[in-house]
Order: sequence, then structure tokens, then C-alpha cells
Amino acid sequence: MYPFTYQRPTSVRGAVAALSKAEEGKLLAGGHTLLPTMKLRLASPSTLIDLTRIEALRGIEVKGRNLVIGATTTHAEVASSAAVGEALPALAALALLIGDPAVRSRGTIGGSIANNDPAADYPAAALALGATIVTNKRKIPADEFFTGLFDTALDEGEIITKVSFPIPAKAAYEKFPNPASRYALVGVFVAKKGSAVRVAVTGAGSDGVFRHTKAEEALATRFHAKSLEGVSIEAKGLNGDIHASAEYRAHLIGVLTRRAVAAAK
Repeated sequence: MYPFTYQRPTSVRGAVAALSKAEEGKLLAGGHTLLPTMKLRLASPSTLIDLTRIEALRGIEVKGRNLVIGATTTHAEVASSAAVGEALPALAALALLIGDPAVRSRGTIGGSIANNDPAADYPAAALALGATIVTNKRKIPADEFFTGLFDTALDEGEIITKVSFPIPAKAAYEKFPNPASRYALVGVFVAKKGSAVRVAVTGAGSDGVFRHTKAEEALATRFHAKSLEGVSIEAKGLNGDIHASAEYRAHLIGVLTRRAVAAAK
């Protein structure tokens, strides 16, 4: 490991200041992506800015018809939260499917969304639920936040502070995990609020998370798994790798969407 400066601010303002002063600073939350990248010498930040002592970035609360989760709240905290379990059980179930206990105890919701890994789980929930990603500068709708593979609308020096999820009438997440990494080969999050239905797919898109509009249109007419009969998605543009072909992922999207609709509550 090469030398770097380590800072642990206690406020968002302090983190922003440290980031602006660093020659090449990186934010550290759970560290599940950044630290392995550094060990492989694929990243060499001059400064690590640890966000875990900033109390303002933690916590879970229901505000009106929204579930608001602080950026450094861990997957384990989301999975075990009574508030999440009551307001949005599909999100608690999603968090429980991430990695293993060690990963869930350190990994954070903000880190997952900011990294926008194409096989991560939270981006599917954020997109399907129409979440708002709140930063130290602004509020960004999920439809505008995820811009491509490992890419987001975050500007230089912008830090996610919390994520606000509208509470749906029904929702569910179904995932086909890689047995080794537990990342999603394909994951489908379905959410219904009023007459609107949103379906988001992770693990399959070559540009990352995306909405399954054909399924949304079919389910808006009748929210039932049978409404998806005859609805398919093209393999063209989907990921194909050593774990699964694009055609297999296209098949899984159909299977998991039907399962999610049947499980939604």
C-alpha cells in the first residue's frame, strides 16, 4: 500500500472542505469498492475522507409518505429496521440479500448508490420507487441520477447525504445472485403507487440499471403476473459474460419480474 492522508471529519461541511483541499481525495464509507481498488493499485488517492463519524449522515425515519435513510446507514441497519420493515418491507428484504453479514455490517446505502455498480441492488430500488437522492447541494430524482456504467449525476465535491423513498402501495424485489459475490446476475424491483407502476432492472444492462417500460405498461392496466404474458425484452444491449449470456439474462428478467409482481405487498 502506498502512503496517503487519512481524515475523519465530523460534519458534512468538514468533509466538503477536506475534499476541496485534497489533491486527489476520495470519500470512504463502507469501503467495499474503494479499498480493494486501492489494494490492486487501480486507484491512488492522496487523501481518504472517512464519512462514518458524521452523525448527520446516519439514521432512518418516516417523513409523511416518504422513508428517508441517511447515506452512511449500513445495509444491516436497513435490513433490521422496524421502520423500514413496516413502511417498505421490500427494501428491507433487498438489503438482507446484499453480500454476506460482513458486507452488510459495513457497506452503506449512499456508497452503493454513489458507486452505481451495474450489478448493485439499491439502484434498482431507487429507480423503481422514484427516489430522490439528496446531496449537500441539491435534490436529484433517481431518473436523472443514474447516468451510465459506474456513472452518476454527482458533481465534483458533491456528497450524498440521504435518500428519500416514496412509500408505495405495493413493492417487491426478486434477485438471481451470483453464488460467489452475491451481486445480482439480474435483479428486478417492482413498485406500484396509485395507478402508476415502475419496474427497474439491475445486473443486466450494459449501461447499468434501467426501467423495463414494456412491463410497466402491461402492469399499469392490471397489476398481476398474468399481465406479463407475452411481454419480453430483447437480449440486444444486455450484459453477456462468463456468468450468464445476454439471452439468459433476458429470460431471467421475465421470470423475476413475474415473481416480483406475485410477491408484491
